[in-house]
Amino acid sequence: MKIGLIGLSGVGKTTIFNLLANTKAATGAYGAKDVNVGMAKVPDKRMDFLVGLYEPRKVSFAQIEFIDIAGVVPEGGSRKFLDDVRDCDAIVHVIRAFENPDVPHVANEINPAKDLETVDMELLFADLELIEKRIERIKTGKKVKKEQQEELVLLERLYKHLEAGGDIRQVELTEEEEKQLRAYSFLTEKPKLAVVNVDESQFKNNNYPAKEELIQLCRRKDMPLIEICGQIEAEIGELTEEDKELFMEDLGITETGIERLARAVYEHLVLISFFTVGEDEVKAWTINKGTTAKKAAGKIHSDIERGFIRAEVVKYRDIHELGSMAKVREQGLFRLEGKDYIL
Repeated sequence: MKIGLIGLSGVGKTTIFNLLANTKAATGAYGAKDVNVGMAKVPDKRMDFLVGLYEPRKVSFAQIEFIDIAGVVPEGGSRKFLDDVRDCDAIVHVIRAFENPDVPHVANEINPAKDLETVDMELLFADLELIEKRIERIKTGKKVKKEQQEELVLLERLYKHLEAGGDIRQVELTEEEEKQLRAYSFLTEKPKLAVVNVDESQFKNNNYPAKEELIQLCRRKDMPLIEICGQIEAEIGELTEEDKELFMEDLGITETGIERLARAVYEHLVLISFFTVGEDEVKAWTINKGTTAKKAAGKIHSDIERGFIRAEVVKYRDIHELGSMAKVREQGLFRLEGKDYIL
């Protein structure tokens, strides 16, 4: 899964990328052409418990690949930006609310709701252009086949929805229609979250410009909204674990915004983790929700999937409540499940 971080230039996008991927990519590069790529750990308290229980030699958290895409400069040309976004499986849109006279806003105005719409229009117009060209090719062809006629009806329905300001991901599609659209990789069809980057004062006051307008806009677009203070997150990232706990306690928070973001992306993509445990390694494996035991086994190794007979399964809540695998067995909660068992 490739998750693209997008937004206007100067919104703190690369700062958030560095915190997610624990890297030190250069910030403040307006109009930069290259993308930054890094892996982010998905925090999971279940992993913390299992690591404490087994004390393994190796720990492997679930990870997500994030791509920091160069910021959009209004009216500055965006073909590469659109190509980079098209290569992603999902989008995290970073929006600026923070005030900083040393980093002027590209539009000279702090308005998160307006910024969200500005970038969204880039994506929407790109999808409209793609549909227009395909409709024209179908209509000017020598003969319109039955499947092309069905495709034409679908494309015209999507075009009308986009013209009204909607996103393709909001359109209800049949399984057959979803198959028809796979070749297009529409930008407004991709799962999307919004992150508003606030400053320390806005974070403490729980308020920023156009906040209610932004909330309502995200609600209309069925888009989760997360508030993060990049400035505070960067400070937390520099602290020891002990100082980090004290600092967060002073702020009245139990987890960082970066942790909330990583987990929200994971959940929004309908991903879950299953765990393999032992003294050698405790590892989280990423699968789509609804995956069978046999398919999940293939994540570990293709040979295990091919030779799959059954899986030894323990529910996390049982081992957490009882405290050991031995007690789980004593209670008869250690089970054998077949290939069709849903993890």
